[in-house]
Amino acid sequence: MRFLLGRVLPCLLLLAVWPADAALVVFGDGRLLRVDEFRLEGTDRIVLELPGGGSMTIPIELVERVVDDEYERPKPGSTGDGAAGAGDPGSRRSVRAIEGDLSAASPYGKEILEAARAHRIDPALIAAVIRAESNFVPSAVSPKGARGLMQLMPATARRMGVRRDFDPAENIRGGTAYLAELAGRFGETAVELILAAYNAGEQAVENYGGVPPYRETQAYVKKVTALWRDAHATRPAS
Repeated sequence: MRFLLGRVLPCLLLLAVWPADAALVVFGDGRLLRVDEFRLEGTDRIVLELPGGGSMTIPIELVERVVDDEYERPKPGSTGDGAAGAGDPGSRRSVRAIEGDLSAASPYGKEILEAARAHRIDPALIAAVIRAESNFVPSAVSPKGARGLMQLMPATARRMGVRRDFDPAENIRGGTAYLAELAGRFGETAVELILAAYNAGEQAVENYGGVPPYRETQAYVKKVTALWRDAHATRPAS
């Protein structure tokens, strides 16, 4: 299968015309593939419908994530750098700051705080990601195959050491470990880049030099940063 992907993917990536509503499949080794459609087949395989016809069925473990590939064109007068929330002082807050106890304010507060302390990630940010990803439903499964509270793809979950995708404590620990990894890679105050990478993958952020111009990713970054900012705005002073 790895040999097949190595031969097929480079050829497919040369195709120049993609549907406006295509999806972008990010593989564990960083390669990208745009597809017309995708669907899960059982719990461990994903079917990819290829541009121009044909399809391929692969183990979902090979897929790091799937993101909607709708291009967000820069608005007139914008810098066009794709950074969502740039210029907002709240977006420059370090994700490493651990403030307060969320146990009374958020579902799974105990699990969130334990993961926050273990990986030095603001529990309010973890809660904001969970709210945006699964709305605190531990059994959530997306059409893309992401699972659990922090909507981890199987490949990411395994890489973060998660064995039980739907166990709240394990899923939160794995998702928080991934946020910490991204903070180490992009910087602890680069919250937009951290969240964009969580949604669209590290390679996409690096390829675009900022938040990728995908509508899904742009909206995701804005939503989570707003939830995070609001959590700090409404938190009682210590």
